[in-house]
Amino acid sequence: MSMPRLDSDDEVEALPADIAKKARALLMSLVRPHLAMLAFLAVIVVLTAALLVIGPVFIADALDTGVPAAIDGDLDPLLRAVTLFVLSAVASAILAFTSTRLVGITAQKILFTLRERVFTHVQRLDLGYHEKSTSGRLVSRQTSDMESVQQFLSYSLFETALAVLQMLFIAVTLLVLDVPLAIVVFAGFVPLFFITKAAHSTQRSAYRRTRTSIAKVIVHFVETMGGIRAVQAYRRQPERRGTLSDQDSRYRDANTDALRGVAWFAGWTRLIGNITQTVIIVIGAWLVIEGWTQIGVLAAFILYLRRFYGPLDELVQAFNLYQSASAALEKIAAVLDAEPAVAEPDRPVRLPAQSGAAGGTGSGRSLDLAGVRFAYGDGPDVLPRFDLQVPAGQIVALVGATGAGKSTLVKLVTRFYDPTEGRVGIDGVDLRDLEDAELRSSVVMVTQESFLFAGTIADNIRIGNPGASDEAVVAAATAVGLDGYIRRLPEGYATDVKKRGGRLSSGQRQLVSFARVFLADPDVVVLDEATAHLDIPSERLVQNALATVLEGRTAIIIAHRLSTVEIADRVLVMESGRIIEDGTPDELISGTGKFAQLHQAWRDSLV
Repeated sequence: MSMPRLDSDDEVEALPADIAKKARALLMSLVRPHLAMLAFLAVIVVLTAALLVIGPVFIADALDTGVPAAIDGDLDPLLRAVTLFVLSAVASAILAFTSTRLVGITAQKILFTLRERVFTHVQRLDLGYHEKSTSGRLVSRQTSDMESVQQFLSYSLFETALAVLQMLFIAVTLLVLDVPLAIVVFAGFVPLFFITKAAHSTQRSAYRRTRTSIAKVIVHFVETMGGIRAVQAYRRQPERRGTLSDQDSRYRDANTDALRGVAWFAGWTRLIGNITQTVIIVIGAWLVIEGWTQIGVLAAFILYLRRFYGPLDELVQAFNLYQSASAALEKIAAVLDAEPAVAEPDRPVRLPAQSGAAGGTGSGRSLDLAGVRFAYGDGPDVLPRFDLQVPAGQIVALVGATGAGKSTLVKLVTRFYDPTEGRVGIDGVDLRDLEDAELRSSVVMVTQESFLFAGTIADNIRIGNPGASDEAVVAAATAVGLDGYIRRLPEGYATDVKKRGGRLSSGQRQLVSFARVFLADPDVVVLDEATAHLDIPSERLVQNALATVLEGRTAIIIAHRLSTVEIADRVLVMESGRIIEDGTPDELISGTGKFAQLHQAWRDSLV
């Protein structure tokens, strides 16, 4: 039977209907701390625009007043006009340099805040969000989308404001110079208004497609590089390359459509500008011939027209970047708009104080699940109805076939998810009433992957307690039997583990995870089968470390190997989200139930 293949187009990034409004609100929240600087920049922009606009006035004065006066022997009016023109040009250049530099600095501060806000928010989002949203898509939000916003804020925002103000000042100046000619210029804005309105709607849609398309390219690239071993082992390079080519083609087509819209908009604006200039030259020449205006006024008008429609070219480019940045900001706003399904309590409750440890280095706490029902989204119940009590200090092993609900159960105990119904409590306190910081200090989960971050072995152990001293790190490594191996390395605890801990074996990475737990000193430890991927010698080493880590603590262990069950005080056999057997290892082994059958099959496999 062939399996259905999910096409990348089926994966649609659904944006809220009011996402444009939320994107504007996000931008305002980022800009608000810099209002004083923006007000100062606004003054500079106004002065720059005024100085750029006033130049042709001095040229007109030079032609109509200065030149005739110079012919009569008086050079002062001409020199005055030329001097004022040069001074305005120099002043506008200085202001442009100052404003560009300040805009760049302010934009970088805004982008820095936005990056931090996105990164912090994404880390707060629940596990369910991250399981639905690929890491590549989030990488796209932090890279290509941020870059689009940065380009607009750093390079186009000032030019856009300057162009708009310059056109506004020129419009006023044209009215002062000659009303009939000014009316001819303004008539060209009637078709330009409708062209801009049509371009805005089509370009917004096109650039949304580009943001989605490039996100898919990044998702595929990140996924391929993350699974490069599997890609090479199964020789899937041609298939992965073909998929990337297909997604990149869609990104190319989306960009082509967007640029086609830009070209259409630019072509029409230039056509209208050229037609208007031609009409002005014809009508202006006729007015000069008839003596209704001066040659200097006509020269100023032509110069102003070039400056009037010249900024339109800049506005076309700015419009292009604006549409791209708007689409990117909407994607970012959608991420920030996502609320964690597992939320912090408004009025947190503290865990009761403990009089002492239940034994060993840790101190156990009781766990209770009452009337728990859970389903992923709108799917069927994974845990139809669940009740469980685990006394403080007890080690419980979960056994069952794949899909029995073991992983779901431990995700509820660690509050990666909240139950659909019922409650999960620790020492009588509902997990939903605990601050996340207190919950994470009391309950720690170790997964099969034993993920290590880039950095030294000491840094990775210290994740369990960032403030731990070097002596405490060494003590944790010694407790789990890792110290001897570390000291044999050339750089000892300062050895770089490389990407994802590739310098260490599976067993050594698992021991680093146990050292983290030992350093964190939690009350409850949850393990997703610590020995599932280990050979026999490594398994025994990890089992010894496991016994040390779990001493005196409450623990729930997902056991894929029955050898792990030997350290458990109690075994729960799960099937279809329910507990079908519950007892000590010896009680269940001596019975005739499911666990006894599994245990016998395991013993037979060792013969």
